[in-house]
Amino acid sequence: MAWTLLALAGLFEIGWAIGLKYTEGFTRLVPSVLTGLSMVISVLLLGLALKELPVGTGYAVWTGIGTVGTALLGIYLFGEPATAMRLVCIGLIVSGILGLKLASG
Repeated sequence: MAWTLLALAGLFEIGWAIGLKYTEGFTRLVPSVLTGLSMVISVLLLGLALKELPVGTGYAVWTGIGTVGTALLGIYLFGEPATAMRLVCIGLIVSGILGLKLASG
């Protein structure tokens, strides 16, 4: 269950990171509120997951999910560059996330 909560926390992290772009510096009400809610939900779910998972593993996986998802959505939604090196680096982050999951049992 902790890993499910952690995965959901990571998805909400992606939501708030992408949401920041749509807030336009927190000048747009609805995107700002949704981004704030995503932040709170993400951290709450992370906290629940850390009741069972080591903090180093949980935090690294949480930020990794957020980083990968945000980078990929940045490419898809905002036309950010999808260079070979960037994609390789994203792949390395995914490898690290999987490695931490496997190493933790």
